[in-house]
Amino acid sequence: MVSTANQGDRRCATNLIRLLLVTFAVLLTFLHNRALADNSAVDTSSVVSASITPLAPPTSLVVSDHVYDNAERLDLVWVPSIDDKLIASKLIEYRVYRITDSGDGQRIAVLPAGANSFSDENVESGHQYSYYITSVGADSEFPSISSEPIEPEREWLNYHLISLLLICMIIGVAITYFIETARRGKKLFIRRIAGLEAIDDAVGRATEMGRPILFIPGIQDMDDVGTVAGVTILGRVCRVVAEFDTKISVPTSRSLVMTAARETIKTAYQTAGRPDKYSDDMSNYITDEQFGYVAAVNGIMVREKPATCFYMGTFYAESLLLAETGNSVGAIQIAGTSNPMQIPFFVVACDFTLIGEELFAASAYLSSEPKQLGSLKGQDLGKAIALTAITIGVIAATGSSAWHIGWMQDILNALESIFLTR
Repeated sequence: MVSTANQGDRRCATNLIRLLLVTFAVLLTFLHNRALADNSAVDTSSVVSASITPLAPPTSLVVSDHVYDNAERLDLVWVPSIDDKLIASKLIEYRVYRITDSGDGQRIAVLPAGANSFSDENVESGHQYSYYITSVGADSEFPSISSEPIEPEREWLNYHLISLLLICMIIGVAITYFIETARRGKKLFIRRIAGLEAIDDAVGRATEMGRPILFIPGIQDMDDVGTVAGVTILGRVCRVVAEFDTKISVPTSRSLVMTAARETIKTAYQTAGRPDKYSDDMSNYITDEQFGYVAAVNGIMVREKPATCFYMGTFYAESLLLAETGNSVGAIQIAGTSNPMQIPFFVVACDFTLIGEELFAASAYLSSEPKQLGSLKGQDLGKAIALTAITIGVIAATGSSAWHIGWMQDILNALESIFLTR
């Protein structure tokens, strides 16, 4: 019986030990899981902390006055944020702030990520400006150190353009020389212009046929240089008309052009010694409307059938309409315009055409006035310089790019330094 009782006690002790071991194991498992949970919470907080880490602002901000301007521009340069170089950068943009005379900062520009320069063109002399740049993230903005105050300054001379100044001085001296030469009575060579040589013949033909002359000084007002050139040629034509006692009609599309044309015609008749033959009806105003004016002039051509038509001035889409109508009535037509798009229409429909600047050279050609002749010859020198530079530049650019000739590249660089405007 004793033996049986001892065996029961041993089994109870064994079961108790097993229970204690299981309880201890469960307790260890619970403590281990709790520790893992705490570590997980710490890692999460570190991730959240990393997500709100401040962006690095731009550095080394330098503000300088823009050279050779009218105190109206400041240039900003900076080193971009180091966060801007990351593959997964949280930087969205840069914002530029300006402080005027120690006031509050005002945002003046928003620039994309990667930008490292900006020009402020809204500044004035007499004020001091400082700037700072901010790095902008999704919901945060971090400023750079503000720059030192700076005041824009006005530069009176642009020394980068000194070569162009020398060229202008050369042309100016040449114009003065040719004007003085013409005043001394020396004959200056001017290329013959066939359309101007034909003026006397065209007026003479109208006189023989007993039909009028029609002169159109363009469709622009007197502030247009082409209209001024046309009215100048009108004066020369009217002197011949006065001598031949031929009828002339000058319909205009601007009231001020009508007034200028009347004064020009009146002066021409006085110069020819026949002021009594002048009449204000020789020039009249029709309308400012482009195609209404053209319709009226075409009606005059069809009714009066002029023997000679002059088109001298600025023309647009109406050029072909006028020239075709004049051609249909059998008139001799002499045209001149500086509008390159209308020159082909005049060339195919008129007997003589002044091309481009020949219209502006006509006044010097017809009047032989020393100032106009000298100016024309001086301008020819400027054109010769430009043409020479273009020819040498084309050859140098071709040689340096096609055959890689070093000294031709040097010539091209020299020409660019002389003629390039900055």
